[in-house]
Amino acid sequence: MKSVGVVIVCRYNSTRLPGKILKKIEGKSILNRIYYRINQVISQNHIIVATSTEESDDRIEEFCDKNNIQCYRGSLENTALRFLEAGDQLGTDYIIRINGDNLFIDLDTFSKVVDISKKGNYNFISNVKDRTFPYGMSIESVNRDRFREVFHKNIKSSSHKEHITLVLYEFPKLLNSFFIYNTKVPRAKGINLAIDTPSDFEKAKLLVKKIEHSKKDYSLSNLIDLYFNISDE
Repeated sequence: MKSVGVVIVCRYNSTRLPGKILKKIEGKSILNRIYYRINQVISQNHIIVATSTEESDDRIEEFCDKNNIQCYRGSLENTALRFLEAGDQLGTDYIIRINGDNLFIDLDTFSKVVDISKKGNYNFISNVKDRTFPYGMSIESVNRDRFREVFHKNIKSSSHKEHITLVLYEFPKLLNSFFIYNTKVPRAKGINLAIDTPSDFEKAKLLVKKIEHSKKDYSLSNLIDLYFNISDE
């Protein structure tokens, strides 16, 4: 059985929504909410936040220290290297990449990615291919040693350094891959649940408020139903 860890990749600065990772919804920051959901499946010692060495990201490290969350600080521009080094700090066989604007992680899909990673039959497991899941629900797991090989041999361009797994989609034969597709909620395809702009944040606040006040869970079907209800209001 292989060990699995999670790297939450985030920065404090954002061109369109500065400080979004620590913005609060219903009393809890986005980072806190992402961490809590992941922690339902993965133990605390196998979760780490990867941010940069920029002064603005001191706030993220301070938040992590206050909440007893592991934090790694690395390259600002080479996000792929930062991700890999944070994974090295965890030391797990597989590392799952979660973006800091991915508030609405589907735990059923996340658990499936974890289970497949533990079996160790594939080096890259992803629900991103063909975008059958909404934007903002991306879950990608890589075998840490195999990804290190890819990093040193194939990640050279600035776009590959910035977009951690881009090279694995452009050259799918680099790693033995397994792709997960959403077939249960087809109307979820193309929906944006990522938090990049003030309007995204306002919609996220409405979704969280409605789902928590209704005491429903954060399943994909519930989220999409509420998303369309809000859009129709």
